[in-house]
Parts: sequence; structure tokens; C-alpha cells
Amino acid sequence: MDDRRLAGPKKDYPDAAAYNDFRVMLDEMADDIDALAIGTPDHSHFPIAILAMSMGKHVFVEKPLANTFHEAELLMAAEKKYQVACQMGNQGHSGGNYHQFKAFAEAGLLDGVTKVVSHFNRGRRWHPWGDVPGFPEGKPVPQGLHWDLWHTTAEERPFSGRFHPGNWRGWYRYGMGAIGDWGPHILDTAHRFLELGLPTEVELVHVDRHNAYIFPYETTLRFRFPARGDKPPVEVYWYDGTANRPPEGERSGTAGKVLLGGKYDFAGGTHGATLQVIPEAVRKEVEGELPRFSTASNHYANFVLAALGEEQCRSSFDVAGPLNQVFNLGVIAQELGLQGETLAFDPQAKRFVDNDTANALLIGPPPRKGWESLYTL
Repeated sequence: MDDRRLAGPKKDYPDAAAYNDFRVMLDEMADDIDALAIGTPDHSHFPIAILAMSMGKHVFVEKPLANTFHEAELLMAAEKKYQVACQMGNQGHSGGNYHQFKAFAEAGLLDGVTKVVSHFNRGRRWHPWGDVPGFPEGKPVPQGLHWDLWHTTAEERPFSGRFHPGNWRGWYRYGMGAIGDWGPHILDTAHRFLELGLPTEVELVHVDRHNAYIFPYETTLRFRFPARGDKPPVEVYWYDGTANRPPEGERSGTAGKVLLGGKYDFAGGTHGATLQVIPEAVRKEVEGELPRFSTASNHYANFVLAALGEEQCRSSFDVAGPLNQVFNLGVIAQELGLQGETLAFDPQAKRFVDNDTANALLIGPPPRKGWESLYTL
């Protein structure tokens, strides 16, 4: 999509074929491609992945998995339909954090957790923009940038440096903000090993500088998950914004998570970082009793071995899809900007209760002309 980004790869792999249109690549090289690694802007993950899967290709899709709840649903269905190896690229889900959570869950150390507090308190690209009254008016397209193809299924708009490179994540239509970027690295293991599934409520507890086009400067979200068998209901909080930090005792550095209510309370960081019992006095007393676990694994190797039929993807779409959908629901609350209002959600029907506006955002805008068929594969 952007020839300017091909200089390095072309130097390292001078004989490799290069394409700007993934559809042409898959058409011309179908017999030579076994798997795809997809690291494009958030809004273009779905169309590339779904077409490749429909052609029997294994896919490694960087987080977030898809830009809308509906797209994530379609990718989960395609994983079952086409029986290909599918991995979301939250690489910590193969690290020590994954193995520790698994061991702690099996030992019953997570039983009774009723509250998870997660946060990301670092600056984002859109924070210096100030008031954004609409989409940018546009500037000339840089040479070598295939702007039409950059949009894939999204409505095409005039070029702006506030879209590309990198800035697309600040816009609801092209990205998933801080929660879509870092949520998969912070909440993935808690979501999986607490078996949270989908919530019944989403609330925008706090918002600073809500905007109809870009993500807020600060957000606090609260998700309520129902009881699962003998597991109690769980509240999950998400804080973003440089100054919007959880209360003392419920935060872990500038990005991380705290689990409360179980046999012990835990604090952890992001990606593969492991949990520590808190407070420190308790940690010193019990650390020798905690289960041992391995940290020897690799997310990329796991995907390759899964494509070869030797392993199962740890962050397969049936695992990563519901996680991504939790974040999709949070993004909808951010976009609506209704501070203090609880959005009731039906996990079985996968719809908001009596809220047509929110339900429309589950699907998002229709794909632009010529790209509709990808939603029927």
C-alpha cells in the first residue's frame, strides 16, 4: 500500500515479490503461499484475513483482530469453516504470563476473583491534536502511497498525515484506540483464564474531551461479566489517558493489571510479564508455595507449528475473537460518549438491549462499493 515502506524489505529480500493489492497477490501467487502475516492498519485486518482464509491460507493477524464486533464474529466463523491455523498477534499470549495464568488457574489461585483493574497511562498520537471538528480536508497524496488501496473496505477520504502513517489508530473508523492497541497485551490472560466471555453491561464511567471522530484523551470503562458456573461475577475496569490512573493499590506501573478478590491479590504488567502477589509482605510469605511454570515458548513459532499441524494456536480466533469483541464494545461506549450511562448487552443474542444506535455500531458503516463480497465469504 505504501512503496516508501518497501525499501528496507527489498534490500533484505531482493528476490521477493512485492504487491500493493493483497487481492492481486493472492490471485497470482495462490499456489506459492501457505500463510500470511497481516500487520496493516486495524481497519484492513478483516478483509485481508477473510479472503486469505477462504483460499485455505493460514493467517497471523496483528492485534486488534478486527475493527468491529461483526468483523470479529465473521472471522471466528471463518476459522471453523475453513479449518486453517489462525493466530492473533498478541505475542505475550505465548510468554510467561500465559503459562503462569494457566498454572495458577489450574491450582485454583484465581478462584474468587471479582475485580480486574487494567490501565494504560502513556501518551497517544492524537492527544496533541486539540479539538477535531471533522475529518481532515486533505492534502496531496505522497508519491508511492496507494491511497485507494489503503482504505480497503472503508469509505475513501482525502489523504492527511493525521491518517497515515501510524495516526489511523486515533480514529474510530480506522482503529481501536488505546484499548484495541494495548488491551490485547494486558487483559488477554485474565479474560481467558477467568473464562469471562462477553459482558452484560458496559459503562463509560469517565471521559475527557469526547469527540465524534477521534478517541477521547481519557477514558474509564467498566465491564460487568456474569457468573460462570461456580465463578462469581467480575467487574473489569479499563483506564487510559496519561493522568487517568486507577486508585493507589489498583495499578501496576504505567501499564498493567491488578486482580482482586481471589486467594491472593495479584499485580502484573503487559505482554509476557508475570504476576506478583500483592502486597509485598504477603508475597514474601507465599512465593515459595506458588506453582512453578515454564516460560519457554514463542508466539510466532507456535503459529508456524500450528500451520504444520503440530500444535494449536494459543491465541486462535475462538480465543482472541471474544476478547477483541469486549474491546469493540468498549470502543462503542467511547464513541457514544454517554458518561455514566450503562449499556446493557445480551451475550447470547450478541446485541445491545433496546439501543439501535449502539447496535448499528456493532456492524459499523457498510463496506464501500466493490468490497461487499468479502463480508459473505
